[in-house]
Amino acid sequence: MSAPSKLPPFDPADPLGIDDLLDAEDLAIRDTVRSWAADRVLPHIADWYERGELPGIRELARELGSIGALGMSLDGYGCAGATAVQYGLACLELEAADSGIRSLVSVQGSLAMYAIHRYGSEEQKQRWLPGMAAGETIGCFGLTEPDHGSDPAAMRTYAKRDGSDWVLTGRKMWITNGSVAGVAVVWAQTDEGIRGFAVPTDSPGFSAPEIRHKWSLRASVTSELVMDDVRLPADAVLPEVTGLRGPLSCLSHARYGIVWGAMGAARSSFEAAVEYAKTREQFGRPIGGFQLTQAKLADMAVELHKGILLAHHLGRRMDAGKLRPEQVSFGKLNNVREAIEICRTSRTILGANGISLEYPVMRHATNLESVLTYEGTVEMHQLVLGKALTGLDAFR
Repeated sequence: MSAPSKLPPFDPADPLGIDDLLDAEDLAIRDTVRSWAADRVLPHIADWYERGELPGIRELARELGSIGALGMSLDGYGCAGATAVQYGLACLELEAADSGIRSLVSVQGSLAMYAIHRYGSEEQKQRWLPGMAAGETIGCFGLTEPDHGSDPAAMRTYAKRDGSDWVLTGRKMWITNGSVAGVAVVWAQTDEGIRGFAVPTDSPGFSAPEIRHKWSLRASVTSELVMDDVRLPADAVLPEVTGLRGPLSCLSHARYGIVWGAMGAARSSFEAAVEYAKTREQFGRPIGGFQLTQAKLADMAVELHKGILLAHHLGRRMDAGKLRPEQVSFGKLNNVREAIEICRTSRTILGANGISLEYPVMRHATNLESVLTYEGTVEMHQLVLGKALTGLDAFR
């Protein structure tokens, strides 16, 4: 028998050897996004968060376009045509910097661009997608309303025909990128059912006042969309879908990115806790040498890397065309919930320093409170899985 090969060393940053599942192109994309975030976001993010601003968002969007991060998994029209796993790795690195940055990319690519790419006409694709892929045009996605979030079928925004035109009236709420967008993909009731519209934001009657006084996603542009008899030409409607299938498929694509992104926020907090535990001394030695601290770190590492493995598995299924919406709900429910717990536990290791913006932990924890809610609340994903497991619909 041949002698057993020498085992590779244990890597605390990759305890399960998940990097072995990635090829050279995967690693290169991950490293490119990580480097960009380290250079352009991390030196400034605490200040942006404290001020409640994302200054230079248009420049950041163009830079993200230049590295291929916008509409990353879409083909053609200037998009990178990356795999689902590569897109996921990018989301992880962006959210390790801040959830607001990943939200900018997710809404641009997985919601606005995805809707136009999948359901738009060729003319709409040619008009909007190249500029959006380059970051020259920012997009937003209008589905949630002030009184209707988890139940989009009850939306009140309405589009009626007037000759060959459409007239759009209503309000949308909590819209990422809204006040800086050049195009808004807006979903509305019509006599034919729910339809999507590519709305130029300079249309008369359209406005997007920014929402202030947030205690989460502070380094992110969040707006209300107000449509007051916005007149649109016939070719503004997305021709290839009618009904909730359109917006829900877009949300599923965006949720997939969140499955990865949440693990980025968790990783950043975990790494901060590990470094702090190795240097902070109490009772004459580093707190990382105490059993209770090591138990916390071990439990966090298990959940962090299980979550990354789950994200990778779902990415492979998406690349194979086998990923079901229920499986995306599985990943979003688990990974965001565990990411919040990792942030909270990391905060306990940092003690009073854990609430300081000198460290990323509290910033990630408060951001994840929004991520927990958007693209489907915990309760909605539990019910999606409950229906899949029992065959019984608890929504109604």
